[in-house]
Amino acid sequence: MIKECYEKICAGDEVRANLISLRDELKDEKNRREFAYLLGGDFSKLCALLKHEDPKVRKNAALVLGKLESEDLLPVLFDAYRKEETLFIRADYLKAMSELDFRPLADQLETRLAGLREVTSWKPEEWKHISEEIRVLQAMVLRCHGIRHHRFSGGREKEDVILLTNRRQREATAEQISKGKITMLAGGLRVDGAPLKEIRPIRTYSEMLFPLKTEALPADSPERCGELLAKPVLAFADRIYNGAGAFLYRIELRNGAVGAVAETASRNHQAQGSGNSARELFCVGKFKEKRGVYLRRLSSAMERASDARLVNSVNDYEIEIRLVLRRDGTFAAMLKLSASFDDRFAYRREQVAASIAPVNAALTVRLAQPWLMENAQILDPFCGVGTMLIERDRAVKAGTMYGLDIFAEAIDKARRNTERAGCRVNYIQRDSFTFQHEYLFDEVITDMPRSVSAGTAVSTTAAGTGRDPAQTPDRRALRRLYQEFFATIGRLLKEEAVLVIYTTEPNYVVESVRSVRGYRIEKSFLLNEKNHTTVFVILRGEN
Repeated sequence: MIKECYEKICAGDEVRANLISLRDELKDEKNRREFAYLLGGDFSKLCALLKHEDPKVRKNAALVLGKLESEDLLPVLFDAYRKEETLFIRADYLKAMSELDFRPLADQLETRLAGLREVTSWKPEEWKHISEEIRVLQAMVLRCHGIRHHRFSGGREKEDVILLTNRRQREATAEQISKGKITMLAGGLRVDGAPLKEIRPIRTYSEMLFPLKTEALPADSPERCGELLAKPVLAFADRIYNGAGAFLYRIELRNGAVGAVAETASRNHQAQGSGNSARELFCVGKFKEKRGVYLRRLSSAMERASDARLVNSVNDYEIEIRLVLRRDGTFAAMLKLSASFDDRFAYRREQVAASIAPVNAALTVRLAQPWLMENAQILDPFCGVGTMLIERDRAVKAGTMYGLDIFAEAIDKARRNTERAGCRVNYIQRDSFTFQHEYLFDEVITDMPRSVSAGTAVSTTAAGTGRDPAQTPDRRALRRLYQEFFATIGRLLKEEAVLVIYTTEPNYVVESVRSVRGYRIEKSFLLNEKNHTTVFVILRGEN
């Protein structure tokens, strides 16, 4: 197929179509090696096509040459790029060069980028293509110089923030904040005049967002929206970060609960046979555009309005600009800082299927904290990757901790997470039902299993157990597991022990406690009404 396409190209037979076919074939590495062997270092036929009268032939020839991974082609492609007058294919020359080691051209690429940004007289139909060229150039320049992130400066002593939290347990976060005006929201809380040094380390919120004060941001005009966003975003970045140079950002569009207008428009557009999904489209009222195109238009306007001090970088960014569509067709703008700002759970690099989210583990511990004891001997019989034990030790200093799981991969990952967290936990690959220990434990804290293999009494922990995660849960086996857990765990516990149970099966917990003597439910906290997630605090003692 490769040889046939190339022979037709050399013969001038349907050159554009055969170049496109050849490009598709060269996506496979084996085909690229085969084609390189066929050419034997002679690129003259393809290079000659960079002067073809059809711009789409020039475009596809450049992209094919980029796939050949020969540094000898770099000056050829760059020369053709500089001479290219057809705007809509110039970015493709750059994409071709991006496949090669283009670092020797760093200064020339940067000069080219600066020159394009200085021009303000582009016509609207030209700017569409120029902005794509700028986008690719910017990515190449960043690769040449490396990503240079700024250092968090702390901003003002007090900032206005929105903390996204568990909807049912917002107070668990609010009670940890001593300063600032707190307003409860449906999905969290807002704190005006929040002391960042106090709020930043709190472990029970999932996200911290900074509401941005702007003029009304019209969603149906990405260029105008970008122009209005640039100044306040840049002012925030300058305040919150130290250092000069451009700030890297990405944009996230959200419809949210207030964005029904956009979703309805998308569905109507689909019903008209567009073939585009709501995810691919951004729609508000009669305005409809592919999300990717919309975001490029918006980000291009931001870069121009900020004199290139705000640079769109999807994969490595310092600020996420979250735009939430209101019912009136305008955006609410919020900013989220990069992972380097929120390092609360930096230890948790390892996970397996269905691992508990660190913020949920932290919330569990926070809710149970009045019943936790310093220097307690603690057991997690379904420990997964160790998150629950690490968060338990973070909240109230523990004594000796043991984590059990039958899944070897989970135990290995738990050890690595725990080492990064600076904790000490004894992890053992063992079924909790057969585990023996020389002394009794003060406390059990665990994320209970969600499913079990049919007919067995072995758990699949919330962190995974090596069985197929998609396996249909055997409800009777899961119920038996809960009953057996409460019937047998007492042999490992002191008389006054506390059990902190995170579960999506609250009925099984209640039923098991009632049927097994020696336990009583002290407190329960509902976290999620839809999947019934509940935290129980259970004490040893008579029912």
